[in-house]
Parts: sequence; structure tokens; C-alpha cells
Amino acid sequence: MATHDAPFIGVLPMENQNVDIPTQLDAGIRFLQAQTHHNAFGKLSLCHTSCVMKDAGLLKDYLKVIKRWLDKHPKEVVTILLTNGDKINGTEFAKPFQQSGIVPYAYIPPKDQSAWTLNSWPTLGQMIANNTRLVAFLDYNANQAKVPYLLNEFSYFWETPYNTLDPAFAQCTLDRPAALRKSGPKADAVKQRMYIMNHFLDTKVLGMVIPNRRDAKKTNAWKGRGGIGEQAERCSGTYGKAPAAVLVDYFDRGEVFKAQDALNGF
Repeated sequence: MATHDAPFIGVLPMENQNVDIPTQLDAGIRFLQAQTHHNAFGKLSLCHTSCVMKDAGLLKDYLKVIKRWLDKHPKEVVTILLTNGDKINGTEFAKPFQQSGIVPYAYIPPKDQSAWTLNSWPTLGQMIANNTRLVAFLDYNANQAKVPYLLNEFSYFWETPYNTLDPAFAQCTLDRPAALRKSGPKADAVKQRMYIMNHFLDTKVLGMVIPNRRDAKKTNAWKGRGGIGEQAERCSGTYGKAPAAVLVDYFDRGEVFKAQDALNGF
């Protein structure tokens, strides 16, 4: 299970989680997603849509929090996904990564690894043994030639639609990357990539689309209409495999870990 907009914490309409990053990780979350933008001073910050709407602090400080957690938990692997809201060159992300001290933990694929061949990945045990316990992705403009530890998300994943207003989640279409939208479920480029199932519900208030906090318990249920299990079953039936990650808001409401266990076959 993955937390959508993990660092946006609180009770305001632009906040998607109820507890901070260490608490999310302590609870069992191992995949954190966050939006990035330049703040007013030109620094990479964790900003929701824009830094005027919500600025949760500098990217380097967010990475420091994750590094401290990894320091204390030597047998754990964490994945992070950053969205590049300003579509800047991926090399700009190198500085906050280096400043945070987290780079030595980062997994760097061998140059001969096929990006979307699933069986080319190391096991969790191998990553722990090698102490490469952070896997970092960037959605757009990653530059692995110059920043080899920041992986191009869409070389490895595709995603279902986001900003969903339908509480039934009655779809499992391939939304991103756009280049794959016309590919069928049996296309090699689709089959061999992992996929992220976006399972966070939005609602409209005064014409604005905001996270649906009210119905989070139903949205994050394992069973029932619009639950994680129902959408995962739809996706698995279409693509022949379960999602590699399920992005949720308010992970502490509902049954996200029951869903995680079920999807992992426990």
C-alpha cells in the first residue's frame, strides 16, 4: 500500500493524510508519493498543486526524515515516488538528495537491466544485504544518465486514472504514460511493466476538486462497492496480475493493511 500525497498532513481540504511520515512508515507503509514544485525562493519543496496552496517544506528535509527512519530500521526497504510538477530537468533533484544524505541508500539498477522486465529486479533480501534500501522514482524528466538513483517512473510502471469522482471506481484503464493508452492489456509494454492503482476518491466543493475525507473508510475498505478489493479484482482480471502499489488517501481509515495482505496472498 502507498500513501498518496504523503507529506500533506492535517485536516484542511488540501491535506491527504492524517499522520506524519515516520508514523506512516511505523504503521507499515513502504511506498510514499509526494508532489514537488519550486517554492518562491526557487527551492524544491513539497507543494500541493502550488506552493501558495500548500507548502509542506523542502524536499531535502523530507528526504532527511526518510533517511533517519531507514537508519533506525536496517531490515526495511522504502520506495518513494516524486511528481515533477514544474517539469524541470531531473538533474535538479540531485542536490536535495545529496544534501539529505540519503543517496548511499539508493538502489541503482545495473546498466544492462531491462527497465520493465520484472524478473530483472533484485529481491528484498538482496537489497537489504547490499544496503540499497531506497528505491526512488520521478514521474517526468528523470535523467538516469546523470542521476542514476532517480528512476524514470514510466519506464517501470503505468498508472490508472487519478482525480476520480466516482465512488465505485468502475474502471481500470491505463491513463499514464500517454504513449501506452492505445496499447491493449496484452501488449508487451503493458504486461511487463508494474502498475500503480490510484484508489483515492475526490469530491467537488464549490467547483473545487478536493480529497473526499468523509468517505475514506468506505473507499479504503477491502470488500464492498468501491473498495480496494473490488477495483483490484477488476484490474487483475483485465491485466492478469495485481497492482504493484495502491495509492490511497487517509490510509489510517479503512482496511488498507487487510487489503495489502490479501493482495500479497496472505
